This record gives sequence, C-alpha cells and structure tokens, in this order.
Amino acid sequence: MMPEIRIVFSTFPEVLAMKRPEFASNRIAAAVFVSWWALLAGCLPQSTATTGVLTPPMAGVRPHVVDVQGRKRTDPYYWLRDDTRSDAAVLGYLNAENAYLDAALAHTRPLQAQLLAEMSARIDPEDTGVPWREGNHWYLERYRSGQEYPVITRRPMVPHAPETVILDANERAAAGGFYALGTWEVSPDGQRLAFTEDRAGREMHDLVVRDLHTGAEFPERLSGIAAEVAWASDNRTIYYLALDDALRSYQVRRHVLGTPVESDVLVYEEKDITFDMSLHRSRDGNFIVIQLVSTLSTEMRLIDAATAAGVSHVFLSRQPDHEYAVDLDGTDAFVLSNRNAPNFRILRTTLADAADPARWQEFLPERRDVLLLDMQVFRDFVAVNEVHAGTVKLRILGRDGRSDFYAAGRDAAYAALLDNNPEVDTDTVRYRYTSLATPPEVHALRPRFGEDQLLKQEFAGTGFTPDMLRTEQIFIPARDGTGVPVTLLYAAGTQPDGAHALFLHGYGAYGSVFDPEFTREILSLVDRGFVYAIAHVRGGGDMGRAWYEAGRVFQKKNTFTDFVDVARGLVRLGWAAPERVVGFGRSAGGLLIGVVANEKPNPFTVLVTEVPFVDVITTMADETIPLTSYEWDEWGDPRQADQYDYMLSYSPYDQVRAQDYPHLFVTAGLWDARVQYWEPAKWVARLRATKRGNSKLYFSTDMGAGHAGLAGRYLRLKETAMEYAFILDTLGMAK
Repeated sequence: MMPEIRIVFSTFPEVLAMKRPEFASNRIAAAVFVSWWALLAGCLPQSTATTGVLTPPMAGVRPHVVDVQGRKRTDPYYWLRDDTRSDAAVLGYLNAENAYLDAALAHTRPLQAQLLAEMSARIDPEDTGVPWREGNHWYLERYRSGQEYPVITRRPMVPHAPETVILDANERAAAGGFYALGTWEVSPDGQRLAFTEDRAGREMHDLVVRDLHTGAEFPERLSGIAAEVAWASDNRTIYYLALDDALRSYQVRRHVLGTPVESDVLVYEEKDITFDMSLHRSRDGNFIVIQLVSTLSTEMRLIDAATAAGVSHVFLSRQPDHEYAVDLDGTDAFVLSNRNAPNFRILRTTLADAADPARWQEFLPERRDVLLLDMQVFRDFVAVNEVHAGTVKLRILGRDGRSDFYAAGRDAAYAALLDNNPEVDTDTVRYRYTSLATPPEVHALRPRFGEDQLLKQEFAGTGFTPDMLRTEQIFIPARDGTGVPVTLLYAAGTQPDGAHALFLHGYGAYGSVFDPEFTREILSLVDRGFVYAIAHVRGGGDMGRAWYEAGRVFQKKNTFTDFVDVARGLVRLGWAAPERVVGFGRSAGGLLIGVVANEKPNPFTVLVTEVPFVDVITTMADETIPLTSYEWDEWGDPRQADQYDYMLSYSPYDQVRAQDYPHLFVTAGLWDARVQYWEPAKWVARLRATKRGNSKLYFSTDMGAGHAGLAGRYLRLKETAMEYAFILDTLGMAK
C-alpha cells in the first residue's frame, strides 16, 4: 500500500527552472512537486489533486498514426516527443514523474546517503594518473580533493622542471549546469592547446584554443561540433568534424587560427547517411586520419599532416562487409581487417600498396575461436588485444616474427587492455589490467627485456584488497543448447546455496565485448550479499564474430532469450534465490531489459534500465533521429516489410501487455542524443496505463544531462545510489 503524501503546487516558470541536478540535491521533504501544467496536460487524474494521495502521473492520450511505408500504428503517447525540449506539457509530465519518484523513495533517503558515502569513499580524492610523454613534455591527469573534474598538467623533460596546469576542467565547469570535457590536443610544437567541451549533454561541443605561454584564448569559437579535433604540423591549422541536423559527423573542415570561422575550408563530406566518422592524428604523427564507419563497413582517408592545405585520399575504398583499421609507422602500415577473416587478422603493407590488398602480407592469421579486437604498432613489435571467450588478452608479436607471447593474467576472467601509447618509437607498451575483483592497474611492459612494471593500481577504498572477492567464469546453456559465458563476482566465502540476491548485467549489441572490468559501485551490493554477474549474451563480440551475427537483425531475439536463460540457470545452480533476481541494462542493454520485462513467465523480481532504447520501429524509421540510419544494419530497416515485422514482434513499447510486470526503475536524459528521452517516457506512460498488479514503476529524467548522465566523478554516483536503494528496499534488504 502506498503512503499518503501531500502535494505541493508551483507555477510553470518554476518548472522550467528546475534542472534535475539541483532538484535531486534539494529534495522536498515528504512532498510531491506537481506542476499545474501537468494537470492541464492530463498527466494526473483529478482525484490526485483533490485528495493529496500519492498516485503516479498518468500521461494524457493523444492518438497519433505512425505510417511506415503504408504500415500504420497508433501511438497514444507520440505527443511526448518535443525536439525543442521546451513544450510546457511535456516538461510538466517529466517533472511530475520526477516528483513522484522523489516522494515514493523519500523513506530511502538515509539509505541513499549511506550508499553515496560508500561509493564516494572508494574514490581517491587526490587521484593522480601516470605521466606520459608527448614531444618534449610529460603530461599528467589528476584530481583534487572534493573536485569533480580532471586537471591536466605538464612539465618539460628537464631535471627539476616545474609542473604547469594547462587545463582545469573544474574552472571551466564553474559557471554551473552540465559540463563534460570532450577531448584535448596540444599542438605539435607544444605551444597551443585545443580542447572541446559539452555544456548541455547533447554531445555538441565547442572548441576553445589557448596559448600555453600566455594563457590567453584565441577569440574565435567553433560551436556545435563533434568532440574530436586534430592539429596539422604547422601548429596553426585544426581539423574538426561538423554535425548535420541528425547530429551525425558528416563533414571534415579545416580552421586556421586567426581567420574567420566562416572561411573554414570543407575538406571532405560524407553523403552516405549510413556512415559516421571520427578523426585523429596518426600515432606516427604523419597523417590526419578520417575513419568512416557504418555497422558493417569502414573506410579510412589520410591527410598529410605536414601540408596545411592537404586533401584527403583513400587508404582502401569501402566495400560491403569489410571492416578495417590501420596503424602507421612511416611508410609501413599494419591493417586489422575482417576481409576473408570474420574474426579479423592483421596484414602488413606499405602506403604505396595500400589500395591493392592482393599485395598485402599476412602478419597474424585469423582464428575461429579468437576475436582480434585492437592493435598498436611499435618500433620492434605489435601489441594486439585478443578476446578469448570474454577474456581480453594482450599479445606481443615481434615485427621480425621472432617473438610471440602473452602478458600475464591472474584472474579467471580479466581484461588486459592497450592503454594510452602516443609514441611508436619506443620499446615500452602500456596496458591496463583489471578484472571484476581487481581494481585497474597500469603496467609498463618492455618485451625485449621481459620486464612488466606495475606503475599504478587504482584506489578502491580504505582496507580493500582483491582477496576479499572471488571471480569465476562459467557457461550456462541457452534454450537452443548454446553455451553462454557468464562472469561472476561475489564475496569470499560465498557458496551457491540458493540464498543470494543476484544482479545480472547484460548488453549484447554492435559486436561489443563486455569487458570483465572492476566497478567500484557494485561493491555496495556485493558487500550486502549480492552475486554480480555479466551475461555475455549473443549480439556482443565476446565469443567472436559469429557470436555477434547470432544476435543481430533476424537473430536479435537470441540476445533476449540468452539473458533470461542465464538468469534461470544461475537460480538453478544456486547462485540466486528465485525471488531476488535483478536485471540491469543500459542503452541498447535497455532494449534487452524492455523485452525481458514483457516476457511471461519472468524470472526477474526487479528490472533497472538506464536510457533504454525501447521504441524500435518509430525510431528506426526516422532518419532525423541521431544514429538511426547508421544502425539499420544492426537492428534492421523497418522500411523492409520482413524486418518491420520482426522488430515489431519484440519492440518493448509496442509489446506492452495487460499483465503483471516486475518492479521497474527507468531513467532518461532530457538532452540525450543517442536514445531520445521520449522513448523511455512513452514506454513508462504506456506501462502505467496498461500493466496490472501493484508492482512499482519509477521514472527518473535528468533534466540537465544527456546519454551518459552527469560527468562529474561524484555527481554521477547520485543516480546509482538511488537505483541501489530502490533495489535493496524492494527486495527487503534495506537494513
């Protein structure tokens, strides 16, 4: 039975002024904030306003026909889409949902505060990274006590040289509101700093250029661009990416410092809307690299960094189903390619022979059971990340073919990931080692001498040691007999006795590998008796390319059934009590959770989903929405009848039913450019109007952030603390 809580009314201007971070940090004690605009929009039944009893907001119904190639669906909550993020009725509804959530969880505030304190205590207040060399300087990223954002410093490579702050993101964020530092790049001569920053969470960045001797900023400003920038060798020319109306990077432009932005030169324009692009300077410093990417195809274009007015030329023309990446060392090129090799192989060529793959030489062949994930080329060797059944290993191969070995791993499942290595001409490779039980470590490996030096292990709380935890990997059969890898984390001494709560995390999209990395926050649940598990479901790349293909387009349902079968298998094996199973997914993983929520019978008591992609048909049919055209090869193109039917059969928004549902906690970001806020908003509205029973349904919209939430290292923990408090309270484990 829900508690009775009085409602406090306010005027619409105050609604617009309510940014989510401020509202979250100044809770209205035992009261619900509801705008009268929400009432006018039909978001609440009239009885709520008159009785003062806490009942959830109910969005008004305004039928709208969505027509996709003659196939029509009626969407009663389409009106919740507002591209301007300024519609009074829409904002009123979102704020009413936020207020309902705050009131409903008011009794958990002490627990939220306790969880937040625990998570914050696992962060080193004076966290300092490991210095790296670029040019004639050592660079370092550090944090100061109590501050949210990094400080970037450098010092010359001479004895006793002083350290200088070149960028303090805390000062940049001091104006208030959302802030995220994009990328930063120092000019080749070390004299100037270019950095990008996002002040809305929309992933539209502004470029700032600073003179590092005087501290003065150049007067020109570039706004609404992608995060990546790259310097030409003249130290005056900057390449950047312009965004189209769908926030797709579609143009490379060139800006010369001291000239009007309006005169910037168009270097390259991508007209195929199924391709996105990124930009960086090659590790050997010779080229500006444009990487054009669709779901199943890539193309790389090179610009001579030494020529300020350089034009781009193709390394190898795009071909269907050919993905590749290149690392350069002078005239040598190493190519990571899936051409005739679904799990990728590495080939060696020269820039002169790049356009003729028949002249390429194989350096590392493909293997059926190993996915090649990444590579970096060094003077004497090539470092490769390989995925072995969910574990990411680091392999070192001599360029002369005489040496071949793996960096040591000491956990049942782990990730030894290539780190920041800006130099090619070095005998040292840095990598980051981590597992579910091991906080990230930075290592410096010198293959020639057999030396592996630990440079840093990240702080995980006073008194924490990895031997307090246990991790292992098991395989659980899916309903079709396929073994699904599962990585487990639990406290030392835990036994599979059927008494534990389970937090099961899934993703399964884009062929992404779900690295078994350490997560500080999850310790607050593990310390309370939870078993944490990653389900490496099909659709990811954890078991190679075939694993991805088995969870894409017409095989997508394998992703969802794998997750359900893993949950049931963990209960069967005693790793979870059947009444204490929690499922979690984010973004594309939120689609997974949305589908699972509709399935009956359902093995989950609680489901938590952040920024979930749940309105599959409407979104994938709308090319004006960011990422849509880029992802037709991933989910399907609803303009094709057979693909429309398949997607419709699982789309969470379209498959909401009049049935009992698990307890649900759903989040959104008002400025999200990847999963628009209205997808989860519409889904929650339809669930409220349709579902049966008394299960909880809470919806939180961050009114001042986007897809990734708040960027500050402490600020981002507030939402997690609320979610965990909801989980513990719902499972009766709050004490």
